[in-house]
Amino acid sequence: MTEQEFQTFLRSIRPADRAAMDAAARRQAELAKPPGSLGALEDVSIRLAGLTGRVKNRIDRCRVLVFAADNGVTAEGVSATPVSVTLSQSINMTRHITGMSALAAAFGDSVVVTDVGIDADVRCPEIVDRKIRRSTGDIAREPAMTREQATAISVGMEQAQRAAQDGMQAVGIGEMGIGNTTTSAAVLAALTGLAPEELTGRGAGLTDDAFRKKKDVIRRALTLHRPDPADPVGVLSAVGGLDLAAMTGAFLGLAAAHVPAVADGLISVVAALCAVRLCPAARDAIFLSHASKEPGYRRAAEELGLAP
Repeated sequence: MTEQEFQTFLRSIRPADRAAMDAAARRQAELAKPPGSLGALEDVSIRLAGLTGRVKNRIDRCRVLVFAADNGVTAEGVSATPVSVTLSQSINMTRHITGMSALAAAFGDSVVVTDVGIDADVRCPEIVDRKIRRSTGDIAREPAMTREQATAISVGMEQAQRAAQDGMQAVGIGEMGIGNTTTSAAVLAALTGLAPEELTGRGAGLTDDAFRKKKDVIRRALTLHRPDPADPVGVLSAVGGLDLAAMTGAFLGLAAAHVPAVADGLISVVAALCAVRLCPAARDAIFLSHASKEPGYRRAAEELGLAP
């Protein structure tokens, strides 16, 4: 997809249908129940009406899209988990033996795992091969990827379109990639101007020394690359990851298809923020699943103006 085609696609994403939302709100007021007694579910139903243009909506067919990639920043010692876990867990997801995929199987939801940058030869036919490159660069020393390689965004758009064509009525957006809480915090800091200390969590159980190193690595990366917050694709290229780029594309693609997109945790909500910075109308398709304990999650949710 050329830059011109991408911009045309972004302009095609329309905001919520306010007339449908008003009709859904009126229906809520007419139901035989105390006003507001269904809490946030009432707000969700109204937002769904705005997205689909229908007052009454059902969600029977769901899918989880997982984008898997490795991150070169792990060379800086920012993760307590070996990079080999990216490949092994990606395979396990296709076998329904991870937490997410076991729950998905129990509810009859499909899971699609896409390789956009696993640092290994992947010999699992159930994993969709859209590898852009093997891992990203170490952001403390070089850009994560070239701007052209950020075309991983189009991989996410492709999977979103396929989900819509398959009749999915809601899609969860997730990832598998060791080291991506570091890249996510770096992207979030670049987009918001907030200090890494405010946004960086321990991830998967870092020691105090490794935690200090993680924050220092993010500071060094931002100082080295000085990404422009007005250029989300440039931010992803400089300090992000292939998984983040693909997830950004998935949020955009689902917004274009009027399918609700559910953000999972820190990495997912940062990708959602990238999508909204590229196209503000995409926000109307995004729903937050839960309140992550990662400190950057709350900041990203505030930037989106959404509550889990």
